[in-house]
Amino acid sequence: MPEKLIRRLVELNTKDCLWIYILSILSEKPVHAYSIRNIIEMRFGFRPGNVTAYRVLYYLTTKGYVNNKAEGRRKIYSITPSGKKELSNAIGFYKKQISILGE
Repeated sequence: MPEKLIRRLVELNTKDCLWIYILSILSEKPVHAYSIRNIIEMRFGFRPGNVTAYRVLYYLTTKGYVNNKAEGRRKIYSITPSGKKELSNAIGFYKKQISILGE
């Protein structure tokens, strides 16, 4: 049973919160959407689905957290100031949760 609980915790904090990982990557430099999946896999140890990453990027763009610009046939995504604020809020949330659980 505990193994199942940990798997669920990992899933909830990775695939279900993909936006945090995407904003984290974009906070470092603008990136092409295709590269995001590879970076997530290398840095964070999981690989989101093709469609999932694009859907999250679309959502982040419509909410104003991410911008994109065309470079040839590709779109390059970058984080906006409001995206940086949301990322900071997410990091603050996780830090708070860790400190509460560590008590």
